[in-house]
Amino acid sequence: MARERKFTDEQLFKATKQMIIQDGYEAFTFSKLAAILHVSRGSIYKYYENKDELISEFLMYEMNRFLHNFNRLDKSGDFQTQLDLLIDFIFEQSNIHQVLEIIQQIPVNTTKRVENNKSRLNEYHIDMYQQFQGLIDLGRKENVIKSHLPTAVLLGMIFQTIAIPNHFNIPQEEWIASIKEVLIHGMLKKD
Repeated sequence: MARERKFTDEQLFKATKQMIIQDGYEAFTFSKLAAILHVSRGSIYKYYENKDELISEFLMYEMNRFLHNFNRLDKSGDFQTQLDLLIDFIFEQSNIHQVLEIIQQIPVNTTKRVENNKSRLNEYHIDMYQQFQGLIDLGRKENVIKSHLPTAVLLGMIFQTIAIPNHFNIPQEEWIASIKEVLIHGMLKKD
């Protein structure tokens, strides 16, 4: 009879996320993770050959969760409505950008499982980009986006807003509203 697993995937991935955000990829170890989960390192090694397997599985979990939540957004409105929802969503999921950057830190020559996960993560990125590009295409179709601006620049501006530090501790609601205003209307007064 097999022994019961001492932690769920959700518990494992929550602790993994906490460690990665606080300490980064390099400082991540099974020893520290095991201490957080109150299990032995061996109980983690039963399921993952190394930290790269675990982290890549965690990234798959996060990306699946992100895409699932994104796909549940109401995409029936006009461009302005959808952009507003997208920006709110990005701020609700603000850790996804930081977390997904970690995939670049995982070495290329690792296990087959990691290689497969990295390949699937790349497919998820492409899928996500195509969906967001669809929003920009809608804005162009509605003639509310300047046609000469490259889609990559527009998407980069939208997604990088979550990385802007709020050094003055402006209330979150005001912070997001200000970012939306700058993205949608610019910062220059119109006479």
